[in-house]
Amino acid sequence: MRRTVSAVVFLSLALLTRAQESRTAYNFLRLPVSAHVAALGGENISITDNDATLIFHNPALINGVSDRTINLNYMTYMEGTKTASAAFIRAAGDRGTWGVTGQYMDYGSMKETTSDNQELGTFSARDIAIGGTFAYALTNTLSGAVTAKVISSKIASYSSLAVGVDIGANYYDEAHDLSISAVARNLGGQVKAYDDAFERIPFDLQVGVSKRLANAPLRFSATLSRLTDWEESFGRHLAMGVDILLSETIYIAAGYNFRRAHQMTISDAEGDSAHGAGLSLGAGLQLERFKLNIGYGKYHVSAGSLLINVAYTL
Repeated sequence: MRRTVSAVVFLSLALLTRAQESRTAYNFLRLPVSAHVAALGGENISITDNDATLIFHNPALINGVSDRTINLNYMTYMEGTKTASAAFIRAAGDRGTWGVTGQYMDYGSMKETTSDNQELGTFSARDIAIGGTFAYALTNTLSGAVTAKVISSKIASYSSLAVGVDIGANYYDEAHDLSISAVARNLGGQVKAYDDAFERIPFDLQVGVSKRLANAPLRFSATLSRLTDWEESFGRHLAMGVDILLSETIYIAAGYNFRRAHQMTISDAEGDSAHGAGLSLGAGLQLERFKLNIGYGKYHVSAGSLLINVAYTL
């Protein structure tokens, strides 16, 4: 019996696009990896903590990460889906830092049917991205970095392959605890399509700023994302967050993402409601060699997501 190719591809691509409502493939790359970033609204490229997961958001920030740090991450998503990632950071001389990363998303098992809806069994879908990063401190305040990555996706017997590049820059004024960043994420494209229909990868141009208040344990952040797409109002490009720095080792954070709240607003008999989408929370423990970060946000209409980051400096 003939497989319904269009049905298989449509179902799987719907899983990729529903959470983010984007017209691109590989939209798992839009999900936050850093629990701290997730807590600050899901978009942040300017916090300058000793946090290896920041490599996924702005590669220039790894110059502030301890040498020989290994990082493991897990995120709950919609039911049946598993997503995990890892990073390793290594110093390269006085001003350089390199890192390697991996991301994996498994969409679980789904029914496979023919064009007349007869079941043939099940199939699976998964995405993988593997990257290499090099960052360099150009001056005492300015760092730049580039990440090159290979991205693959498999849906049943169909597969695709893409290459991408992230370019990041960060200016950090330690005396005033001010950080300003710019990032171009996912420059590139597919080199192998599912069925000769080539799709874009989710390019995102972002700028962001973080500032700690003098004589107060508060740090505020603001990030503008998708700056090449102005189909939406200015406010829907904005994510804002605040850190409460309880000590040198403990923080709690909260944020709000205006785009996510808009995208996940649902209309029902009681009116329009985002049901908490857009709001995010988190906390972290930052010891000298061990770090634990936890963040909560909503990236799919069906469920909230919990992110857990664990890092250890060898």
